[in-house]
Amino acid sequence: MAATTTDPHDTCTPPLTRQVSRGVMPRSRMVARRAALRQNGAVARWEYARLEYRAAGTFGSDQSMDWTATFHHAGGVHRWGTDERYDDLSHLNRAGADGWEAWHRNVLHIGQPQRMHAVTYSLRRQVA
Repeated sequence: MAATTTDPHDTCTPPLTRQVSRGVMPRSRMVARRAALRQNGAVARWEYARLEYRAAGTFGSDQSMDWTATFHHAGGVHRWGTDERYDDLSHLNRAGADGWEAWHRNVLHIGQPQRMHAVTYSLRRQVA
């Protein structure tokens, strides 16, 4: 016949009785195992920004339209320049050099036939 026991120091679950029999883990080991699964470390704090890359030209037959790069963050808005052709990689590399990482991208297409009008990158970096 199996005995029943309660653990008054277990605050994770209400004080219920449970069967202690052969092959069942004792309550103290169960509590220790649950505590090991918890992540009680520090939580990272993030600073967020946005990089907008927009077409600046007309949408006629202009194949080499200009693109403007604008960087938005808590410190304000910065124009990073205008490119003769679509080249967002140089601006992403510039943001990456400052510690920013791109974690989301959104593209806006307009018109018929559809042409790309804007690309917005969501950026973040860890605050020290």
